[in-house]
Amino acid sequence: MSLDKSAVRSIAELARIEVPEEELDHLAGELSNILTFVEQLAEVNTDGVPPMTSVAAMALPMREDRVTDGGYPDGILANAPGAVVLRDSPQAPAQGGFFTVPKVVE
Repeated sequence: MSLDKSAVRSIAELARIEVPEEELDHLAGELSNILTFVEQLAEVNTDGVPPMTSVAAMALPMREDRVTDGGYPDGILANAPGAVVLRDSPQAPAQGGFFTVPKVVE
């Protein structure tokens, strides 16, 4: 596939990339070469080839799904702006709490 200067200019505008006028011819050639290579890849027969994410066959290690951290809501809520901690008195331990967020819907 061959691209001309106007096509490259349009692509650059869509990508919001400023390309100087004198570089459009060079980029047209480069992009045409890339598209030609992609067209060659499309001609390769991949029937019966399973999709893969790596060239090496790997399996993700499995672990037991259990909670390994937590139990300190005061520390977590201390980092949150506008958090509300529920207590019977100022000296009493927290009984729970929640995050507050600004209203986004009128």
